[in-house]
Amino acid sequence: MMDDEDPSASNVITNSSSSSSSSRLMNQSSSTPVVSLERRINRLINANQSQSPSRSIYSDRFIPSRSGSNFALFDLSPSPSKDGKEDGAGSYATLLRAAMFGPETPEKRDITGFSSSRNIFRFKTETKTHRSLNLFSPFGVDEPPGGVSHSPVKAPRKVPRSPYKVLDAPALQDDFYLNLVDWSAQNVLAVGLGNCVYLWNACSSKVTKLCDLGADDSVCSVGWALRGTHLAVGTSTGKVQIWDASRCKRTRTMEGHRLRVGALAWGSSVLSSGSRDKSILQRDIRCQEDHVSKLAGHKSEVCGLKWSYDNRELASGGNDNRLFVWNQHSTQPVLKYSEHTAAVKAIAWSPHVHGLLASGGGTADRCIRFWNTTTNTHLSSIDTCSQVCNLAWSKNVNELVSTHGYSQNQIIVWKYPTMSKIATLTGHTYRVLYLAVSPDGQTIVTGAGDETLRFWNVFPSPKSQNTDSEIGSSFFGRTTIR
Repeated sequence: MMDDEDPSASNVITNSSSSSSSSRLMNQSSSTPVVSLERRINRLINANQSQSPSRSIYSDRFIPSRSGSNFALFDLSPSPSKDGKEDGAGSYATLLRAAMFGPETPEKRDITGFSSSRNIFRFKTETKTHRSLNLFSPFGVDEPPGGVSHSPVKAPRKVPRSPYKVLDAPALQDDFYLNLVDWSAQNVLAVGLGNCVYLWNACSSKVTKLCDLGADDSVCSVGWALRGTHLAVGTSTGKVQIWDASRCKRTRTMEGHRLRVGALAWGSSVLSSGSRDKSILQRDIRCQEDHVSKLAGHKSEVCGLKWSYDNRELASGGNDNRLFVWNQHSTQPVLKYSEHTAAVKAIAWSPHVHGLLASGGGTADRCIRFWNTTTNTHLSSIDTCSQVCNLAWSKNVNELVSTHGYSQNQIIVWKYPTMSKIATLTGHTYRVLYLAVSPDGQTIVTGAGDETLRFWNVFPSPKSQNTDSEIGSSFFGRTTIR
């Protein structure tokens, strides 16, 4: 190879060649101009060959370092080094690492974040049955470089298919239009059983009887205030009672409805009550009047009421198959939706998207529909193949849960907006008419006409929460709430 030879040898060959040329010229003619021509040619030839001792000679070929190549992949073996010296690039990397980090630094990676013995792009030998995802990585190394993390693909979240606790709830009514279960911010569950209201403390499992309405009345709805220990109780005689649960004392009784009050919803300072008399009354418990305004629009019993999270909009559903949206100052609905073909009891505002409202229809409808109340648009609809009794959003993730009646009596956890099913839970033998979510957002309680309350862990905890819920599986078992 020319590159492996001594450069001085080329001068010998060139001079020899030039001597032969000059001899031929002299044989052709012996005149003086020929001699001077010979000297001129020799000077031109030797001018390109004579180099200064301090000047380096560069080759026009690039020979890459093969120390980082994977010859085993192609059944090749690198040729041994002739002089046994270390590769120049590797030596330079070693010296640079020692100069930057000290001579005793473990040799892990060079300052660029990659091993000096590996190419940035390389093939990785894999078995025939398994191919690593690193084969498709632009870095192609076993460990991710600094600042880059290759997180594994998350496995689908597993939701326990069985309740971790079951409470017997004797006399829990099997009535689609009532709302008899609610969970307070202080982790206390309120349940209306017949003509009584019972409180179950989720931290201690202690059961307390709050009130007894007597033989001539019954509980039709319960609703906790957003803060504090006050509980509203709607009765079959059209009254709304306010109870201080911490003292088990009734603080107020408000009238105004002519028939039973099956729906209650607390806003920031307003308590809304919906009745079979088709009306919705707005009550400010700071005022002496029983109600401050009356909302008229439904043509049948009001069975669903929910305030938005910003307390600016109230959604109502009725047995007239209508879904209405009201604002704080109007006595007429500002939005009217009539797409449902059955009673609308299930109503839930999204805590993640402003103005996103979900509603569910009864047996003849079976659909969950989504609305954007900001733009007044119907977003989507999904047929659940079963009566929709309740809806609730998770406050930790963008998911929601629905409970159902005829004919499957199931509980479904959905991923929004794809509405793919995360889990389907069964266990109730009657319609799952009642639903409430724990204050930490992880647990739901469901109630049915089979006179049981079942507790399910369906939602994940917030990302910032590292401790377990106070109402964990340590309370597993079956007891009675009465």
